[in-house]
Amino acid sequence: MRFKLDENLPRELADDLRRLGHDPDSIVEEGLSGAKDRTVLQAARTAGRVLLTLDKGIASLLQHPVHEHAGVVLFRPDTAGRRAVSSFVRARLSALLEMELAGRLTVVGSTRIRAR
Repeated sequence: MRFKLDENLPRELADDLRRLGHDPDSIVEEGLSGAKDRTVLQAARTAGRVLLTLDKGIASLLQHPVHEHAGVVLFRPDTAGRRAVSSFVRARLSALLEMELAGRLTVVGSTRIRAR
């Protein structure tokens, strides 16, 4: 699967995804750090990549209807910080990768994963 990591996710998650046979890139690699939400979504959609993010605003379906993105995964960890976020995502990655992510908003919380 093709992913785009938002700037708020630890970069080593791209290595984890590569080891699992996926094709990640990042907003940072693309020079879009600090870009507006619509620009980030457009970059992911144009590249046909599911966006992985911690940004609740970017994942809002009210602001960005489903047809405006290739899929968004919003991670909602209980604890902030690079290590906590990495652990949170890694613990849920295998379950997440079994789901259909394209064209959907998927919210990953501490106790469940919901797709809209």
